Amino acid sequence: MKNNLLKSIGTLSIDLGSSTTVIAFQPENEASVKLLELPPITRCPGEIPSLIWQANNEECSLLVGNQITELQLSHQNNPSLISDFKRWIGAPKNESHWEASLSPEDAGEILIKEIWRRIPTEYEIRKLVLAAPVETYKEYRKWLNKVCSKLEVQEIALVDEPTAAAIGAGQQGGSKLLVIDIGGSTIDMSMVRIEGGEGEAQPIAQLIRFNGKDLEGISKQIMRGATVLGKAGLRLGGRDIDRWIANYLLPNNKQTNSLLNASEKLKCNLSNLEILDTKVLKEDLLDNEREEIKELQLSRSELEELLKRKGLFKSLSNLLEQTLSQGRSNGYELEDLTGVVIVGGGSRMPAIKKWILQKIRPEKLLTPPPIEAVAIGALKLTPGVMVKDVLTNGVSLRFWDQKTNQHIWHPLFLAGQTWPTSKPLEILISASEENQQEIELIIADNGFNKLKEVIYIDGIPSITNNDKIYQPKIVPWKDVPTIIKLNKPTEPGIDCLKLFFHINNSCELYVEGIDLRDGTKVIEKVIGLIR
Repeated sequence: MKNNLLKSIGTLSIDLGSSTTVIAFQPENEASVKLLELPPITRCPGEIPSLIWQANNEECSLLVGNQITELQLSHQNNPSLISDFKRWIGAPKNESHWEASLSPEDAGEILIKEIWRRIPTEYEIRKLVLAAPVETYKEYRKWLNKVCSKLEVQEIALVDEPTAAAIGAGQQGGSKLLVIDIGGSTIDMSMVRIEGGEGEAQPIAQLIRFNGKDLEGISKQIMRGATVLGKAGLRLGGRDIDRWIANYLLPNNKQTNSLLNASEKLKCNLSNLEILDTKVLKEDLLDNEREEIKELQLSRSELEELLKRKGLFKSLSNLLEQTLSQGRSNGYELEDLTGVVIVGGGSRMPAIKKWILQKIRPEKLLTPPPIEAVAIGALKLTPGVMVKDVLTNGVSLRFWDQKTNQHIWHPLFLAGQTWPTSKPLEILISASEENQQEIELIIADNGFNKLKEVIYIDGIPSITNNDKIYQPKIVPWKDVPTIIKLNKPTEPGIDCLKLFFHINNSCELYVEGIDLRDGTKVIEKVIGLIR
């Protein structure tokens, strides 16, 4: 009993990043947040290099995070070294450029479980909250659920990274923010409105009972709802910029870990605002194959010109326009924003800050700690906070069109639709053939083929310049179609079913249905996870 009283009870937040993973803890009855040290895998409080070393037939077969950095293994071009795996978790397999011995999902699982295993005994984790990227949220969520299924924790929450960043910026209720998150592998933009303010009472929730058991303490956290008004994402980030730098400086060299790390170091050093744009910085690179040292040289002005040629700023403008367009459909313009929050390692780059300042008024720029903002914001979203979000892709239902005598797709919910939905969408269904005894529901994502914007040529990321990538695309769900058995056969052209479609708090498509001929309920189920 004495040991229990000494434990710090609360919530753990994990923000899995492409280059750095952040862990933060918030006690149950306190507003303060602590970045945790987990020696030997943290390099400083709260920060773990997103690295895995797994080798066979070696005494140290598994190393994680800073263990790899301390042994100077992160520069080696060795198949045992696994890095940059976050970007490919949940990505379509045909788009993955993954060649390591472990799958990206397995590497991520090892890192999360190693973090969990090393949590000091003085902490008792009642809730685990994780952040997920917008672009691969659906598959990423499935993966996280699988990874965390065996962890001994009472509740697991998931928030998307831009929303967490907005809350992490410390804004008050009623604030309207544009969040730009430039991470190691993705760029996410999100327009967010934090509920409350303007004379409205802040929503307050106290978590008193959990899983049927009384809590030892009463949470003092203020529950603040966040509505995402628009968002867009691109699978491109800081590591891709490192590849561009490496290819620019040594176009004929293989992109080894040591070359990429040296390029990253140059990029970070060029982010120092005290140096001139024209000043050339140097970084030594040891070429193990030729046993010689090469000198990498780059100036900030050269880097900015490289980013322009690669199409980064045009891509950022496209993402911004998509996000603002969704915001306008919800009644908000850029001028209505309280501020613009920039987070992620890429937000430190002067060229990117310069681009942002060209798009907005300088006084609106908010710069919370770029690395830990998402993890801290995720903590503030729990426990019990309701996050109203918008769909990245729409959802459509296949049905038989008697006029054209063919199947067509009818939109149920469009991209930009707020979820969870406040009331269900009603659809009337009729049969397509004589004596039909069942109705088949086939669902598809209806959105934009944005993921094709970044392609790889000889391992170098390239941004395509094809306007067609923003054309609508129907992608049928791979799940087995939902079959509704009819109470009795029906005839074509006669409405026989009324279906009610709803998006719940877990972003799942839920359907209820009644037979119009006798009023009996014929279906009530979750069809599947959308987004």
